[in-house]
Amino acid sequence: MDVYLLILGDHLPDPATGIVVTEGERLQAFVDQAVVAEEAGFTGVAIGEHHFTRYIVSAPELLLATIAARTSTLRLSTGVTLLAHHDPVRVAEELATLDVLSRGRAELIVARGVSQRTDVAFGVQDDLRARFDENLRLLLRLLEEPHVTWEGKYRSPLVDVTTTPRPVQQPRPLVWIGSGSAVSADLAVELDLPLMLPSTLRDPSTHRSVVERYRAALGGAGRVALPSHVFVAPTAAGARAMWRPHLAAYAEFADPWRGDGDVNLDALMDGAAVCGDPAEVAERLNGLTELLGLDAQLVMVDIGGMPHQAVLDTIRLFGREVLPNLTPSPATAARRAAF
Repeated sequence: MDVYLLILGDHLPDPATGIVVTEGERLQAFVDQAVVAEEAGFTGVAIGEHHFTRYIVSAPELLLATIAARTSTLRLSTGVTLLAHHDPVRVAEELATLDVLSRGRAELIVARGVSQRTDVAFGVQDDLRARFDENLRLLLRLLEEPHVTWEGKYRSPLVDVTTTPRPVQQPRPLVWIGSGSAVSADLAVELDLPLMLPSTLRDPSTHRSVVERYRAALGGAGRVALPSHVFVAPTAAGARAMWRPHLAAYAEFADPWRGDGDVNLDALMDGAAVCGDPAEVAERLNGLTELLGLDAQLVMVDIGGMPHQAVLDTIRLFGREVLPNLTPSPATAARRAAF
């Protein structure tokens, strides 16, 4: 089972002390967490992009480049890149640069985003889906082809353009579509791309119909990943007591974008938020793998003003006692055995 550390980067006070670290300390903490995740055996790290909120990472590529210099095996992904808001030429150049610097470890998760304020500020509130579709198709060509001539609706034409540097991975670095909608799942099928489900605070079972649609269209093939809010401690009671106030603070903050308007902590801990001792967390995550036929999982630990040391301790414990007990879905195991 491939497991990534997901970092969205909220910048909230510790609910117990009211302390808010500086932005510099917070950004450095994300780099440190990724380094520890590699030591703990994680497959990769995914860092989100947000603007104009208390999610403070607006340029995940820069953090990933910093992490690349301090790691050697960790896969390096955005989580996500707001592709409708960016020029795909620049995205191709930045991704390829990261791929070269990391010696072939770069990935990309692209999505439309959930903030109307960001859409307005970037001037893309109209035709958002069409912009995303066009930008994605162009991005894939720029990554795969050394000479691109192209004309579309939302940017100036290209004539025999070669973006540089060229990526190390061939035919290109891995690109995921991040979404839980049927429309995006259909686009992932058309372009033969893996599907990254959204990092919501909703019951994961709500994604089943989209996953089933995606898998059926690909004849059981494809690749699916799910992000989950996760916290593990030596005892289940200790984990819940430690994490509950931080989950509450985060859920209240994130609910306008990611929730459903009903912040029920007990329901969260029984569904979208996985919390407990190592055995319970492994069992819960394996249950999600079976439910959705997952090929990869993203775990988000650092939320709601969690003390940095507690986050590092959780990552290490997860690597030591949870990772070895995670299993691929039967369908995933069968697909891997066929190669």
